[in-house]
Amino acid sequence: MTGREERVARAALTRIGEPGDEAMNRWLDRYGAVETLKAFGSDSPLPGASRTRWAGLRQRARGLDPEADLAAIGGLGGRFVCPGDAEWPSQLDDLGDGRPVGLWVRGRASLRMWALRSVAVVGSRACTDYGAHVAATLGSSLAARGWTVVSGAAYGVDGAVHNGALAVGGATVGVLACGVDVAYPPGNGELIRRIGEQGLLVAELPPGDHPTRSRFVLRNRVIAALTRGTVVVEAELRSGSLVTARRALGLGRLTMGVPGPVTSGLSAGVHQLLRGEGIVVTDAAEIVELVGAIGELAPERRGPMVPRDLLSPEAARVLEALPARGALGVGAVARAAALAEDRALVRLQELQSLGFLERNGDYWQLARAANQHTNR
Repeated sequence: MTGREERVARAALTRIGEPGDEAMNRWLDRYGAVETLKAFGSDSPLPGASRTRWAGLRQRARGLDPEADLAAIGGLGGRFVCPGDAEWPSQLDDLGDGRPVGLWVRGRASLRMWALRSVAVVGSRACTDYGAHVAATLGSSLAARGWTVVSGAAYGVDGAVHNGALAVGGATVGVLACGVDVAYPPGNGELIRRIGEQGLLVAELPPGDHPTRSRFVLRNRVIAALTRGTVVVEAELRSGSLVTARRALGLGRLTMGVPGPVTSGLSAGVHQLLRGEGIVVTDAAEIVELVGAIGELAPERRGPMVPRDLLSPEAARVLEALPARGALGVGAVARAAALAEDRALVRLQELQSLGFLERNGDYWQLARAANQHTNR
């Protein structure tokens, strides 16, 4: 368990460095959080920092009040989770020097426990109706199977997958590129509030901090590392969702994609992913088969059953022997089906009783309904 002094220092450092600051993590490993924070009181840069960068970091370090930030997150019913805490998801350590200094978490559930069975679903902000439908269906289906659905709480696919999970009372985690008390994008304010109440909101940035373009990109590495696999639903060739997918690949996580129309630019990025190391998935069962435990298999896919599927192999051979037009005698049918005449006659009578054939004297022909059915 992280000590109080260490926790306060790490909280302060989330206001000084940007998410994924590798130099900051190297200083933490070498000096610890408390000594690293104290170092910003000196003009002498720590190893790896230029004087210009050090001056910028020191500027951010002035006037910090980490105790106020910790009180603010507590007032929201949240907490600041540090490496070494029981709630810390150890898979984030796979990020190496790019791992978070700590995570600001809002919500009642345990982040570590929820992350153990989690899948990221990401995609275009400007998704089509198809993309929104697929994302919502995946969100609800995965959540109904007991999986935590992780995304970025943005417009489009993110919002659809969160809503899908919430609709069935399932577990969902929104990883934000701002403080957990900031509703961004503003149009998803109600959704973000619901995630905070029913699920979890997670951020590397302290309360009140705002998003930037680079913070969205850096946020994606946390989504990729936190989960067992990442599913991309609609993404253009230059898409932040593909950044998440590539991060997941680099971390040894499964990367999956839902194909879309080949004419849609919003699916071009997904198709490019699938031409590489991405795996095609079309529903939650296929995702769980890939990321779940041994034995969690998707059902076998089959087309619709037609009456002929119920026939014995011998009866099916006799049926095949009959021409689409015209009639045959028992002898001709027996030769075509490679059967003795008495066996062929038994099967002809069986097929007649089932409505496949009609008898006209000594000749047999396909019944009109069977003759019109392409699958017979």
